[in-house]
Amino acid sequence: METQYVKAYSHALGRDMEWKVYGSSGRPVIFIPCQDGRFYDFENYGMTDVWAPWIDSGQVMVCSVDTLDQETWSAVWGNPRDRILRYESWIHHLTDEVVSWLRDLANCRNGWSGVPFILITGCSLGAAHAANLYFRRPDIFDGLLALSGVYSTEFAFGSYMDDLVYANSPIHYLGGMPADHPYISYYNQKKTIICTGQGPWELPDYTRQLDSVLRDKGIHAWVDYWGHDCAHDWPWWKRQTTYFVPTLLG
Repeated sequence: METQYVKAYSHALGRDMEWKVYGSSGRPVIFIPCQDGRFYDFENYGMTDVWAPWIDSGQVMVCSVDTLDQETWSAVWGNPRDRILRYESWIHHLTDEVVSWLRDLANCRNGWSGVPFILITGCSLGAAHAANLYFRRPDIFDGLLALSGVYSTEFAFGSYMDDLVYANSPIHYLGGMPADHPYISYYNQKKTIICTGQGPWELPDYTRQLDSVLRDKGIHAWVDYWGHDCAHDWPWWKRQTTYFVPTLLG
């Protein structure tokens, strides 16, 4: 499996950021790790083995990125406005910097031209970030696989709400989206897969809330609830990835 490590200065964040790409060709995928996670978690927790059939066959290139959770969602003692401003900068780092770099790489490796769409996936808080990016930017992302996520900023910001917190809380901004908003038709042309277990450490109520909002807005999604034996942990996310990726790529 070909890999490529990148360390580059982020103008959005004012610091160096790191990411790693697995694979040499195929559709670009961004993977966001769990809370406080690092880009190397994809490899260290064995997700390379799970994705290997699609990476090695040239169907996908997976780009695993760094979170900034310790300065944003996890920094619950900090000023909430400062935290959400920093999170918004991380969003711009991904959408303006990593996405541009990854699109250029995909075009080069596949002999493509134009502006390729990107699939996005994540586990736990990484699923929250992935879903937020997907729903905010349907011009960039055309497929979502979110596993065991939380889809309200209430998880990290409590009752605090401002314009940027609202704009990064899918349950809120999708709930407030007008029925004729053009994004709804965009979403319905894409693959949206959201899954949660109902066992130890899972928080399925967040998925149920998002599921209700999606149904109310007529947004098509495969929302799947696994059993009470399904825990919030890597062995289950590996099984779910193996189960859902064929549909995501189909």
